[in-house]
Amino acid sequence: MRKIDLPERPDWRAKAQDQGFTFADMHGEPYWDESSAYSFTLDEIERQIEDPSTELHALCRQAVAHVIGSEELLDRLAIPEAHRDYIAQSWRDDEPELYGRMDLAYGGDGPAKLLEYNADTPTSLYESAAFQWQWFEDSQALGVLGPDDDQFNGIHEAIAARLAQMFPQGFDLHLTAMAGAPEDYATVEALGWAAREAGLGAHYTDLEKIGVSDDGQFLDDEDRVIGALFKLYPWEDLLRDDYAAHLATSGCRMIEPPWKAILSNKGILPVLWELFEDHPNLLPAFFEQDLTSPGADAAARLDRAADAMAPGHVLKPIFSREGASITIVEDGAITETATNDAYAAHPRIAQAYHPLPVMGGFRPVIGSWIAGDTCAGIGIREDRGRITQDLSRFKPHFIRD
Repeated sequence: MRKIDLPERPDWRAKAQDQGFTFADMHGEPYWDESSAYSFTLDEIERQIEDPSTELHALCRQAVAHVIGSEELLDRLAIPEAHRDYIAQSWRDDEPELYGRMDLAYGGDGPAKLLEYNADTPTSLYESAAFQWQWFEDSQALGVLGPDDDQFNGIHEAIAARLAQMFPQGFDLHLTAMAGAPEDYATVEALGWAAREAGLGAHYTDLEKIGVSDDGQFLDDEDRVIGALFKLYPWEDLLRDDYAAHLATSGCRMIEPPWKAILSNKGILPVLWELFEDHPNLLPAFFEQDLTSPGADAAARLDRAADAMAPGHVLKPIFSREGASITIVEDGAITETATNDAYAAHPRIAQAYHPLPVMGGFRPVIGSWIAGDTCAGIGIREDRGRITQDLSRFKPHFIRD
């Protein structure tokens, strides 16, 4: 894995504008940045990222089954009691998942480590699946990349294929996100393209415009009944929303399925470590209260993980996004805290601190995309700070042997 300076395409901003990529710059800083790119060997992609990501997803499904069978763990993950049966039924019914993004720490010098799994509402889909691929094709055409170079990116095709497995031809899928959020809209629009390619209808409705009929069915902004809904609205919020009372009785199939409320929760990280301790792609992780008042089993795991935890750990709320409310603790002292503390009130987990590699003054995080149950491609964000936050940059990648 290397970071290589490359010339930018002279017309990339015009292409971004034409395609509605309006957030290529955010907060006065570049978000999309093609002045350099990350290069991998095929062996790195296949053995260090693709195969481990697919395996980790399978382990995550086992962890979900474990949590559903434990009221104690459901409590620790703050899953509302009123909706536990709804969530458990979706798991028993084997309601299929669509996609997710694992955030991995990897620098070419050891196994990739799972930092977290954005399994419910992952964004950066458009730039990973579409704009990054266009950069690759344009760069080959311009001679910046060679004819034998490649990119690990079958994300769009894999999601389209997954949707074709999930729904019959001609089925009308609804998609929703909060109004006025360009990055969120780009994600649902990318999913809409994939749905149409899969032979489905794709109808977008602002989240705020969804209503409920007299008999409890969800309605779009044209009063059409919603039979299946992709919602870029996290389960932890929806389960506490007024509309939650209608979830189990509305007849609406949710994408992602309700059981993803467990998998998208950072409390799944200590569960994974409990079940698969010492897995090469996992970091030691514990519920924060276990650091000071562990039960016998947790105490034994803490003792075995003492060397990994001694240099430091990262405190993460079980619900958080874009690095918000994350704190790094080293030698017992807080050394860095995210500027955004929007999730500070939630329970936290403690994960062994694993420094990100530093390349060209930035620290990359690999977003490994899962479509269905298989890794389908990657996207990379990098940040100057040790906590990847909302001022991170998206970087393209390519494969070269």
